[in-house]
Order: sequence, then structure tokens, then C-alpha cells
Amino acid sequence: MTTVAAYAAPAPKAPLERTTIERRAVGEFDVLIDIEFAGICHSDIHQAQDGWRPGIFPMVPGHEIAGVVSEVGSGVTRFAVGDRVGVGCMVDSCRECDNCRAGLEQYCTKGGPTWTYNDTGKDGEPTYGGYAQKIVVDENFVVRVPEGLSLDVAAPLLCAGITTYSPLRHWNAGPGKKVAVVGLGGLGHMGVKIAHAMGAEVTVLSQSLRKKDDGLRLGADHYYATGDPDTFEELAGTFDIILNTVSAPLDFAAYLSLLRTDGTMVNVGLPEEPVQIVLQSLFGNRRSISSSGIGGIAETQEMLDFCAQHGLGAEIELISAAEINEAYERVQASDVRYRFVIDTATI
Repeated sequence: MTTVAAYAAPAPKAPLERTTIERRAVGEFDVLIDIEFAGICHSDIHQAQDGWRPGIFPMVPGHEIAGVVSEVGSGVTRFAVGDRVGVGCMVDSCRECDNCRAGLEQYCTKGGPTWTYNDTGKDGEPTYGGYAQKIVVDENFVVRVPEGLSLDVAAPLLCAGITTYSPLRHWNAGPGKKVAVVGLGGLGHMGVKIAHAMGAEVTVLSQSLRKKDDGLRLGADHYYATGDPDTFEELAGTFDIILNTVSAPLDFAAYLSLLRTDGTMVNVGLPEEPVQIVLQSLFGNRRSISSSGIGGIAETQEMLDFCAQHGLGAEIELISAAEINEAYERVQASDVRYRFVIDTATI
């Protein structure tokens, strides 16, 4: 066991505070990572505040982890000391079900994957995330950060990047396809960058035009305000894919009306409250509504390689650990462009 410094929420809705946690000894197939940067995801806030389900406390959030390998187990073949690596939302799965064998570990059918934090590992101990100095992870759930991506802008790709890349790839975003990204935040800004790099025609749908210049700079071809009712009339029947990145209920009937025949609205934001779908809004043009949850390990590596190839990193604001609670408040107020990243040397 190794004692490391970390930032944890001691109880639901409590401010995060500096503490220490125990990391397991490096096993045969484990990798010890010196964490250099950890992104702050809105889901960290949802879970630290018991927004989705009762949490395990004290809770060390963080599933956008980038760092350097400092030790490997005797059986490790994929990584060596000094490698630049990342860890995302999960650190294990059953590895035996059809989904795991297909590289869809995020959809493990035997109880789901083991999440990087706010979960219980196979050893019966709570998992603790990336707001810490070090982490020990099985090599099968570690990915390589390619040269050309600095670790600070790569960290958010381990959630925001794969969460948007996976559905865009699955629903074949590319040349000839019209993609709308709902919300220009931590997820949305990466959705715009990735869809543009895939060759799609990209439109941002945001509440106002406040971030229009940013949206166009990041790769959007068009930018519309959803607060203007004329937007829904003008864009009716336009899009092949709508990628909804917001974590709040929407007027789904209005957004579904923007789809072409056989178009799909994919939801990657997860509101805390239930939402209602009017089935009549799906009829007539064979529209679909779906969802997507991160990506498997192989696809996460593919995403990182794609981002390195196209020079895509997250737009970040680097902060010290002492600023985490303020950052949480600013995320909830939509006052970040577009991802806070913790310099873990300050923990």
C-alpha cells in the first residue's frame, strides 16, 4: 500500500478538502502512474453532490487522468516506466461477457464496469479517482498519450473526448453529414472539434449567441441560438445527427423536429431529473433518439490517436488544487471555457 495526497469530498455536497488515501501495491499486471493533470468533469460534481445516486464517501473524483508511468508489475507488457499515459472513466470490467470481448467494456453486462471512482473494486475496496498524486491501474485499462498531445490538454479527452468521439464515429459523422452539437461546454466544444475533423458540416445549437465566435473558431460552420424560436422553424428537417451534450431537460419534440429522415439524436449529457419524450415527435420521418456512454479502451486509444493526428486538445483553464471548489461553482454557472484541469503537483 502507498499513501498519497488527494482531494476528497468528505460527505455529499461538502466542499472538497485535502486528505490522504491508500493506493494498492503494484500487482503483476498493474501500472503505477504519477498523475500530472486531472480534468474536472461535470459528472464529478453530480456524483460529489449525490445527484445521480447515493455515493461512496469520502469520494475522490476525477476520471480524466494524464500522467507518467513510474512503476510496472512483473507481467506488464504494454507499458514501461516513463511512458505518457491516461486513465478514463473505468478501471476494470468482467472481461468475459460479449460486450467486453467486443471492446465495449463500458457496457459490461456483468454488473457494469468498475468506475474509476465512486465504485467498489473486485478487492472490495472503494475506488478513488484522479484528484490525487498517484493511481494504480491494471494495464488493460490504461491508454497511451501520443506524442504531439501535451498531457494537460489530453487529460479531458479521457472523458470529454471519448464521450463525443464514440457516438460521432458510431453514427458515421463525416463528409456529406450534417451534425448539430447542442451546448458548447466541456463536452460540446470537443464534439465540435471532432465532428469538424471527421469532415462533417457542423452546427452549434446554444441558448444564445454569446459563444458564437468561439464556436466558429473551434470548427463550427454555423451557430444558432435556441432561445430564438425562429431557429427551430429555419432548421426543421436539417440534421443527420444531433449530439446533445447538456445535462438538463430539453424540449425534445422541438429538437427532434430538426432531424432529417432516419436522423438520430444522441444524448451524452445525463440530467439528474427524469425527462419526457413525446413519441409522436419520432413518427413521420423515422427519427431515432438514443444515447451513448464513453467508449471502450481500444476506441479510447483510437480517439487519442485521432486527436493527435488532427492536433485536437481540449480548451483548458489550468488551476491549482486549492481552486477546486471554486471551479465546481464556476462549472455550475457555465463560467469555464471549456475545461478546468488540475495541476496535481499542487495537491
